[in-house]
Amino acid sequence: MDFRHFTLLVLGLLCGPTTATALTDGPYVFQHGARQEAHWICDGEVQTRPIADDGKVKPICGLVPTLQLEAEKIIAADHLPSVRRWAAVSDIHGQSELLLRLLRAQKIVDAHNNWSWRRGVLVVVGDVMDRGPQQLDALWAVYRLSQQARLAGGRVEMLLGNHEIMVLKGDLRYLHQKYLAVAQLLGRSYDQLFAADTELGAWLRGRATVLKLGDTVITHGGLHPKFADQALDIASINSSFRDFLRQPSLQEDPRIAWLLGNDGPTWYRGYFPPMPAESSQIQALLKQAKATRIVVGHTTQPHIRSLYQGGVIAIDAGLKNGQSGELLIFDKGRLWRGLLDGRREALLQE
Repeated sequence: MDFRHFTLLVLGLLCGPTTATALTDGPYVFQHGARQEAHWICDGEVQTRPIADDGKVKPICGLVPTLQLEAEKIIAADHLPSVRRWAAVSDIHGQSELLLRLLRAQKIVDAHNNWSWRRGVLVVVGDVMDRGPQQLDALWAVYRLSQQARLAGGRVEMLLGNHEIMVLKGDLRYLHQKYLAVAQLLGRSYDQLFAADTELGAWLRGRATVLKLGDTVITHGGLHPKFADQALDIASINSSFRDFLRQPSLQEDPRIAWLLGNDGPTWYRGYFPPMPAESSQIQALLKQAKATRIVVGHTTQPHIRSLYQGGVIAIDAGLKNGQSGELLIFDKGRLWRGLLDGRREALLQE
């Protein structure tokens, strides 16, 4: 029995034989010296194609449409100016179809999943990866929309969540079992499918962890009240995470270790029970950040919630369950909950 058939046998035991033989995923784009190659798995078979000089990757199977690879890697912004309308969504966790359905419902993308929000800004607040079965599709969707939005005068920014950091450093405990088989067929561990010599790996390493958009600070987990005791240097936080992803041994640095830990911006849950921060701490934090609100994901809520008199907006509304989800919309000076049926409901303070 060869390696491919052994892998499909294992996947068949885990997921059933139909799933194993129909395994389809990709593309994974690798840099080999001066050339790039795209690898797919089509019905359990690895397919490889060189990428032409124009950087276009045309699909040979799967759901990902034609891609235009970025000619140069753009480092994500730390700050963006105020805009008339913006939206934020978090914790997609491999639910690409549901994410796109939500964006279509709110007219952020069109019927063909192309950017249609002109100069608007969409922030994907981390945890695109892990858990669900469409994480690669979701990553390419965000990558593609970021290009389209930029051409239209808008922006799509993806922030790193704790699960992106986990996957990139090889912690695969929450990985959907489909991707274990993908990694075996492609001959790399799954984290190495997003190494620095891959298109998505290089792109992810250039993302931010904290973004200030106008008067709103956005990050996956949250900012610990300790940040109120010092000048909040968002650029330094983002560069520290990027430095760690380039050089993992930097986790021995006490400052970087703290940023990576439970009180850091990708893991912090201190705005919620059982031991939520005090309102005075949130106000001090907002004053230090020169911000009106902090938008966070990470801690799942029954719906998008406005807490601390509007000082904290919790936007992880359970999209990862694959059945429901919401996004936060700022438009015409007001905050709204954007729903899957296309409706908007005014965000009420709790």
